[in-house]
Amino acid sequence: MSQREDLLAGAKKCLVEKGYSKTTARDLAAASGAHLASIGYHFGSKDNLMNTALIEASSDWGDAFEKAVRDAGPTTAENRTRLLLASLFDTLPEHRDLMVASVQAFAHSQFDEGLRTTLAAGIVEGRRELGALILGIPSEEVDDATAAGLGSMVYNLVTGYVLQYLVAPDSLPSVDQAVEGIRALLPQEDRPRERTTP
Repeated sequence: MSQREDLLAGAKKCLVEKGYSKTTARDLAAASGAHLASIGYHFGSKDNLMNTALIEASSDWGDAFEKAVRDAGPTTAENRTRLLLASLFDTLPEHRDLMVASVQAFAHSQFDEGLRTTLAAGIVEGRRELGALILGIPSEEVDDATAAGLGSMVYNLVTGYVLQYLVAPDSLPSVDQAVEGIRALLPQEDRPRERTTP
Protein backbone atom coordinates (compact mmCIF):
# COMPACT_ATOMS: atom_id res chain seq x y z
CA MET A 1 0.00 0.00 0.00
CA SER A 2 1.07 3.59 -0.60
CA GLN A 3 1.51 6.00 2.29
CA ARG A 4 -1.78 7.67 1.32
CA GLU A 5 -3.59 4.33 1.48
CA ASP A 6 -1.91 3.57 4.81
CA LEU A 7 -3.20 6.86 6.18
CA LEU A 8 -6.73 6.12 4.99
CA ALA A 9 -6.63 2.62 6.49
CA GLY A 10 -5.35 4.06 9.77
CA ALA A 11 -8.08 6.73 9.76
CA LYS A 12 -10.79 4.10 9.18
CA LYS A 13 -9.37 2.11 12.10
CA CYS A 14 -9.44 5.23 14.29
CA LEU A 15 -13.04 5.98 13.28
CA VAL A 16 -14.05 2.59 14.66
CA GLU A 17 -11.79 2.51 17.73
CA LYS A 18 -11.81 6.16 18.87
CA GLY A 19 -14.66 7.82 16.98
CA TYR A 20 -14.62 10.89 14.78
CA SER A 21 -14.30 13.54 17.46
CA LYS A 22 -11.63 11.99 19.68
CA THR A 23 -9.11 11.01 17.01
CA THR A 24 -5.96 13.15 16.99
CA ALA A 25 -3.32 13.57 14.30
CA ARG A 26 -0.94 11.53 16.47
CA ASP A 27 -3.52 8.74 16.66
CA LEU A 28 -3.70 8.74 12.87
CA ALA A 29 0.05 8.61 12.47
CA ALA A 30 0.33 5.75 14.97
CA ALA A 31 -2.51 3.74 13.42
CA SER A 32 -1.13 4.13 9.89
CA GLY A 33 2.56 3.79 10.66
CA ALA A 34 3.09 7.02 8.72
CA HIS A 35 4.95 10.16 9.74
CA LEU A 36 2.84 12.97 11.24
CA ALA A 37 3.84 15.39 8.47
CA SER A 38 2.54 12.99 5.81
CA ILE A 39 -1.04 13.79 6.84
CA GLY A 40 -0.64 17.39 5.67
CA TYR A 41 1.28 16.32 2.57
CA HIS A 42 -1.37 13.86 1.34
CA PHE A 43 -4.60 15.36 2.71
CA GLY A 44 -3.88 18.94 3.72
CA SER A 45 -5.13 18.43 7.26
CA LYS A 46 -6.21 15.86 9.81
CA ASP A 47 -9.84 16.87 9.25
CA ASN A 48 -9.60 16.28 5.49
CA LEU A 49 -8.13 12.83 6.13
CA MET A 50 -10.88 11.94 8.60
CA ASN A 51 -13.58 13.24 6.25
CA THR A 52 -12.21 11.22 3.34
CA ALA A 53 -11.96 8.09 5.48
CA LEU A 54 -15.51 8.51 6.75
CA ILE A 55 -16.95 8.87 3.25
CA GLU A 56 -14.95 5.88 1.97
CA ALA A 57 -15.92 3.67 4.92
CA SER A 58 -19.60 4.59 4.53
CA SER A 59 -19.40 3.90 0.80
CA ASP A 60 -17.83 0.48 1.46
CA TRP A 61 -20.75 -0.34 3.75
CA GLY A 62 -23.21 0.86 1.11
CA ASP A 63 -21.63 -1.52 -1.40
CA ALA A 64 -22.98 -4.41 0.72
CA PHE A 65 -26.53 -3.13 0.16
CA GLU A 66 -25.97 -2.83 -3.56
CA LYS A 67 -24.57 -6.35 -3.82
CA ALA A 68 -27.51 -7.83 -1.89
CA VAL A 69 -30.03 -6.14 -4.16
CA ARG A 70 -28.22 -6.58 -7.49
CA ASP A 71 -27.54 -10.28 -6.81
CA ALA A 72 -31.29 -10.88 -6.63
CA GLY A 73 -31.65 -10.29 -10.38
CA PRO A 74 -34.87 -9.04 -11.99
CA THR A 75 -37.47 -8.18 -9.37
CA THR A 76 -39.85 -5.44 -8.27
CA ALA A 77 -39.14 -2.18 -6.47
CA GLU A 78 -40.87 -3.56 -3.38
CA ASN A 79 -38.66 -6.65 -3.34
CA ARG A 80 -35.55 -4.50 -3.84
CA THR A 81 -36.66 -2.39 -0.86
CA ARG A 82 -37.13 -5.57 1.18
CA LEU A 83 -33.62 -6.76 0.22
CA LEU A 84 -32.12 -3.37 1.07
CA LEU A 85 -33.74 -3.37 4.52
CA ALA A 86 -32.70 -6.98 5.17
CA SER A 87 -29.09 -6.14 4.27
CA LEU A 88 -29.21 -2.97 6.41
CA PHE A 89 -30.56 -4.78 9.46
CA ASP A 90 -28.12 -7.68 9.04
CA THR A 91 -25.03 -5.48 8.76
CA LEU A 92 -25.79 -2.90 11.45
CA PRO A 93 -24.17 -4.88 14.31
CA GLU A 94 -20.82 -5.23 12.56
CA HIS A 95 -20.79 -1.56 11.50
CA ARG A 96 -22.06 -0.07 14.74
CA ASP A 97 -18.81 1.77 15.55
CA LEU A 98 -18.70 3.27 12.07
CA MET A 99 -22.28 4.47 12.50
CA VAL A 100 -21.38 6.09 15.83
CA ALA A 101 -18.50 7.90 14.10
CA SER A 102 -20.85 9.01 11.32
CA VAL A 103 -23.34 10.49 13.79
CA GLN A 104 -20.47 12.31 15.52
CA ALA A 105 -19.35 13.68 12.15
CA PHE A 106 -22.84 14.94 11.28
CA ALA A 107 -23.01 16.76 14.62
CA HIS A 108 -19.48 18.17 14.18
CA SER A 109 -20.33 19.40 10.65
CA GLN A 110 -22.33 22.25 12.19
CA PHE A 111 -18.98 23.75 13.24
CA ASP A 112 -16.88 22.68 10.24
CA GLU A 113 -17.77 24.09 6.82
CA GLY A 114 -15.46 21.68 4.98
CA LEU A 115 -17.03 18.66 6.64
CA ARG A 116 -20.53 19.99 6.03
CA THR A 117 -19.74 20.43 2.33
CA THR A 118 -18.31 16.91 2.12
CA LEU A 119 -21.31 15.35 3.87
CA ALA A 120 -23.76 17.35 1.75
CA ALA A 121 -22.13 16.02 -1.42
CA GLY A 122 -22.30 12.50 0.04
CA ILE A 123 -26.02 12.90 0.72
CA VAL A 124 -26.68 14.01 -2.87
CA GLU A 125 -24.77 11.02 -4.23
CA GLY A 126 -26.36 8.64 -1.72
CA ARG A 127 -29.88 9.70 -2.69
CA ARG A 128 -29.15 9.09 -6.37
CA GLU A 129 -27.53 5.70 -5.69
CA LEU A 130 -30.36 4.53 -3.44
CA GLY A 131 -32.99 5.66 -5.91
CA ALA A 132 -31.20 3.71 -8.64
CA LEU A 133 -30.96 0.67 -6.41
CA ILE A 134 -34.69 0.59 -5.70
CA LEU A 135 -35.62 1.19 -9.34
CA GLY A 136 -33.06 -1.33 -10.61
CA ILE A 137 -31.45 1.14 -13.03
CA PRO A 138 -27.98 2.72 -13.37
CA SER A 139 -27.51 5.80 -11.19
CA GLU A 140 -26.89 8.02 -14.21
CA GLU A 141 -30.48 7.32 -15.30
CA VAL A 142 -31.91 8.75 -12.07
CA ASP A 143 -33.10 12.31 -12.69
CA ASP A 144 -32.97 15.06 -10.08
CA ALA A 145 -36.66 14.81 -9.22
CA THR A 146 -36.43 11.06 -8.57
CA ALA A 147 -33.30 11.53 -6.46
CA ALA A 148 -35.06 14.25 -4.45
CA GLY A 149 -38.22 12.18 -4.02
CA LEU A 150 -37.56 8.44 -3.95
CA GLY A 151 -33.85 8.77 -3.24
CA SER A 152 -34.28 11.03 -0.22
CA MET A 153 -37.10 8.86 1.15
CA VAL A 154 -34.93 5.73 1.02
CA TYR A 155 -31.99 7.69 2.44
CA ASN A 156 -34.21 8.72 5.35
CA LEU A 157 -35.23 5.10 5.93
CA VAL A 158 -31.59 4.01 6.13
CA THR A 159 -30.41 6.85 8.37
CA GLY A 160 -33.52 6.64 10.54
CA TYR A 161 -33.03 2.95 11.19
CA VAL A 162 -29.34 3.55 11.91
CA LEU A 163 -30.25 6.08 14.61
CA GLN A 164 -32.91 3.80 16.08
CA TYR A 165 -30.44 0.92 16.17
CA LEU A 166 -27.76 2.98 17.92
CA VAL A 167 -30.14 4.05 20.68
CA ALA A 168 -32.27 0.92 21.03
CA PRO A 169 -30.89 -2.04 19.05
CA ASP A 170 -33.69 -4.38 20.09
CA SER A 171 -36.42 -2.01 18.92
CA LEU A 172 -35.94 -2.42 15.18
CA PRO A 173 -38.93 -3.91 13.38
CA SER A 174 -38.71 -7.05 11.29
CA VAL A 175 -38.22 -6.52 7.57
CA ASP A 176 -41.86 -7.57 7.02
CA GLN A 177 -43.07 -4.99 9.55
CA ALA A 178 -40.96 -2.27 7.94
CA VAL A 179 -42.26 -3.06 4.44
CA GLU A 180 -45.83 -3.17 5.73
CA GLY A 181 -45.29 0.25 7.30
CA ILE A 182 -44.10 1.63 3.96
CA ARG A 183 -47.13 0.13 2.23
CA ALA A 184 -49.45 1.82 4.72
CA LEU A 185 -48.19 5.25 3.66
CA LEU A 186 -49.96 5.01 0.34
CA PRO A 187 -53.47 3.63 -0.22
CA GLN A 188 -53.56 0.70 -2.65
CA GLU A 189 -55.32 2.69 -5.38
CA ASP A 190 -52.73 5.49 -5.22
CA ARG A 191 -49.66 3.30 -5.51
CA PRO A 192 -47.63 3.52 -8.72
CA ARG A 193 -47.46 0.37 -10.80
CA GLU A 194 -44.45 -1.83 -10.08
CA ARG A 195 -41.71 -1.86 -12.66
CA THR A 196 -39.78 -5.08 -13.18
CA THR A 197 -36.43 -4.62 -14.87
CA PRO A 198 -34.59 -7.32 -16.78
